[in-house]
This record gives sequence, structure tokens and C-alpha cells, in this order.
Amino acid sequence: MKSFLFRCVAIVEKNKPYVAMLFVQFVYAGMALLSKAAISKGMSPYVFVVYRQAFASVALSPFAFFDSKQPAPLSCNLLCKLFLVSLVGLTLSSNLYYVSINYTTATFAAASSNTVPAITFIMALLIRVETISIKRAHGIAKILGSILSLSGAITFALVKGPPLSFMKWYQQNQNQTPSTVVHYKVDIIKGPLMMLLANTTWSLWLILQGFVVKQYPAKLRLTALQCFFSFMQSTVVAVAVERHNPSAWKLGWDIHLLSVAYCGIVVTGICYWLQVCTIETKGPVFTAMFTPLALIITAIFSALLWKETLYLGSVGGTILLVVGLYSVLWGKSKESVKVENLEPQQTKEETRLECIVQH
Repeated sequence: MKSFLFRCVAIVEKNKPYVAMLFVQFVYAGMALLSKAAISKGMSPYVFVVYRQAFASVALSPFAFFDSKQPAPLSCNLLCKLFLVSLVGLTLSSNLYYVSINYTTATFAAASSNTVPAITFIMALLIRVETISIKRAHGIAKILGSILSLSGAITFALVKGPPLSFMKWYQQNQNQTPSTVVHYKVDIIKGPLMMLLANTTWSLWLILQGFVVKQYPAKLRLTALQCFFSFMQSTVVAVAVERHNPSAWKLGWDIHLLSVAYCGIVVTGICYWLQVCTIETKGPVFTAMFTPLALIITAIFSALLWKETLYLGSVGGTILLVVGLYSVLWGKSKESVKVENLEPQQTKEETRLECIVQH
């Protein structure tokens, strides 16, 4: 028995990056499922964001305090920049995400996250942060991948087709109690549109992070500060929206508390560390390659737990999303290898900035 355990530990130790990324994708799938369940059961999405950012700020603060990087003191100018970046990326994006999840499914929420690399690439191209050559294979791959990813998200949202009968394992007329059912208010226009807008603001945040990190390279402190700023901003938004509903702020020992604690501590805290460590050892492309797993895990558990029906159109949209994502990643990796041969030191520093902290 001991030899078996030692063998298992040795296998895990040897494949730590793979185990870490599998764990991260299960965590992200749990985030989509739990947040969908909490908001569908009546929790205000605006209050959800406040509590999540509060938990995230508390979880990251000890690590930020002992951050090994010792940058220059924060200037007033940089603090103002961080406040505005937090407003765009964390506050606006998170509020849009959690409002939209009330009008769509957990599976679509997980699927739409695969569009972030494509949207980020398009936005970076528009503001000339990113360059592209249509005469190169990697440039064409990034363009086609971006188009396929966005087309897949639209197909997933709007094209239904026949339901997949093998995923519909329960009887339609079975009795279900309110405590076990997630009620869907699906809106094929409002939900996907707001979700894609949330991903767009998140992509803008990723681009802005590159500029901010160059000024203040202590990434943990930077993230903790932005979570705290987002907590203050989200509190103002939630108070304004829920001013006539004080009961919206109540947290009990239920799915609401579990969801915000999970998203704030596990997703933002633990997964951030795992992603940073994996990126430092394997690179950002390796980390991004595992992203579609969260969609597959979410789809399976949504069908099993929340009785969510999958359609043939969803499968087609998923295939387009995944193919587009890998096309963008392949193009980016080929481009990075080429640039690395020319400017190894500069590329190494830029690679460190490509850590994507997901919703």
C-alpha cells in the first residue's frame, strides 16, 4: 500500500503542471456552476460581486504583503490608473458577467470564456499593441482563429437544433423540489450579448495590465489593490441598485455564502498562484491550452446537476470555439518562438505579463 502511495506521489510530482491546470479548470467549472446557482436562487448579482471582491481582497492581502518584488512606492498617478483599470476590468466586467449569467446557462458562461484570447487579440490589433503579418502562416492562423472563436460563441448562443438525447437522462415530468432545481431565465439576446460585452471589457483589462505591470511589477500587490478598488466601486453600484432592498445583503449558511467564498478565495486566490507558477515553468500557451476543459466539465455537471439540456447547435458552436482558440494559440506560439530567437530577453519579460486571471 505504501509503495502504491509513493508511486502516486512520484507521478503527481513529475506532472505537477498538468495536475495544477486540471485542478484549475475544475475550479473554473465550479465557479460557473455555483455562481449560476446562487444568482438563479435570488442573490443579487451586484451584491455577489461586492462579496466576491471582498473575499478576494482578504485572501490575497497576506500574499501581497510578502511579495518578493520590492518596487518603488505607489505614486498618486499610478493609484489613479489602477483605480480606472479596476473600474473597467474588474468592476464593469464582473457586474456584466454575473448579471448576464442570470439570463443564460452555466455552460454558455464557460464557453464564452474561450473567446477572450480572440477578443484580446482583435482589440490589441486595433490599438496597435499587437502586430500581424498576413504573409505568414501564424498571422493567418490568428485571424482565422479569432473569427472562428467569435462565430462559435454566436452559434452556441443562437443555434439550437435537436437536443442531445443521451445527455437528457431524467424524465421531463419528474417531481423536483425548489432546493434542487436551478430556474433559468434564458434570453437568447440579452444574456449572450452581455456575456460577450463582459469578455470584451475583460480583454481590455488584460491589455491595460501589460502597461501597468511595467510600472509596478509586484503582480500580487497589484492584483490585491485592484480587487480592493473593485470592492469599493462595486459597493457603490450595489448600494445604488439595491437601495430599496436591504435584505439583498443578507448572507446565510447556504449556496450564496459558499459561492462568493469559493469565487473570492479559491478562484482568485489559489488559482492565481497555480497559474503564475505554471506560466513560469511551462509558459502562457501551455496554460491556455487547458481552457476548453472547463467548458466540457461545466457542460457535463450542468446536465447532471441542473438538468440543463444540450443541443446539437451547442456542440457545433463548441467545436468552432475550441478550433478557433487553438488556432490563435498556435499562431501566437509560432510568433513567440520567432521573436524569441531575435529578442530573447525582451520576449521573456513580455511572456511573464501574459498571465490571464479568469472571472
